[in-house]
Amino acid sequence: MPNARPSHLTRRGLLAAGGALGIGAALAACGKSDTKGGSGKAAEKSGPWSFTDDRDTKVRLKTTPRNIVAFTGTAAALYDYGVEVKGVFGPTKGKDGKPDVQAGDLDINKVEIIGNVYGEFNIERYAALSPELLITNMWAKDDPWYVPPQSKDKIMKLAPSVLLWAAGTTMQKALQRHAELAESLGGDVKGKQAAAAKARFEKAAARMRAAAKAKPDIKVLIGSASQDLFYVSVPKMSADTLYFQELGVKFVEPKANAQGFFEELSWENVGKYGADIIIMDNRSSALQPAALTSKPTWTKLPAVKAGQVLPRVTEPIYSYDKCAPILEDLARAIETAKKVA
Repeated sequence: MPNARPSHLTRRGLLAAGGALGIGAALAACGKSDTKGGSGKAAEKSGPWSFTDDRDTKVRLKTTPRNIVAFTGTAAALYDYGVEVKGVFGPTKGKDGKPDVQAGDLDINKVEIIGNVYGEFNIERYAALSPELLITNMWAKDDPWYVPPQSKDKIMKLAPSVLLWAAGTTMQKALQRHAELAESLGGDVKGKQAAAAKARFEKAAARMRAAAKAKPDIKVLIGSASQDLFYVSVPKMSADTLYFQELGVKFVEPKANAQGFFEELSWENVGKYGADIIIMDNRSSALQPAALTSKPTWTKLPAVKAGQVLPRVTEPIYSYDKCAPILEDLARAIETAKKVA
């Protein structure tokens, strides 16, 4: 984080902004799969509904909710199990009108977009949907992801909420919790397509473990870029990279700032850490590698020169269908990587 920053621009805001390009914008202003995991609409369920979320809050409703509004990535995960939502908030539609990377297989033209960027949440549109349930992630305890802090109290009073961890957990646990939520809402988590996606994920996890074991000297750096700064993330702070560590992947361990999520480097110091593979934040708020060719210090990095740079799905869609390709891609990169650092 820049030293000079508004006191209210918290870790939450920086993460939502993308940990990169979005940080500059915020300061100035204050893994898609090749197959569909869904199996049609969720089954209609009658009778009382309840679910205990990752706050240990048990939400009880008289009937299974149908008017659901969710963070885009969470909605995409539910969709893969056949659970559809009425509205979404978070990165959904790009400037070109195409789905954001975080929208997965959602038909973005069939959902009400309550907010498309961080800090945007149209309360009037939300209320008009007569929401029965709001679902989003947590990167910090009791902090609903992409719900603007300044209007959080008002928003959270309009409907019960379910929050699931995206940090302080592993990808495997996050997948299990999203599947449990989907099943409670009538989603198909045990059918043929769901079973095939889970089997593919487990096979990919075994492949990554084997790749990491075969090449223990390969070190991976988790990066995110803005025009002025390069961010190196701490692997244990995100569900995906913490799980990859458990599978044996070796990561660069940066000296994190006080917030604990990443270290900021000037472009002059971008080579501070040696890495054989660089995985780069793929969110629309971050600069992508193609936009960094004008930065000499970037092009001189050994991993860049060796062509060992690949996208990182920084905010995974927590369905097995979407997470399996993430593991496959990194496993393949490790298998083929040369030691260059």
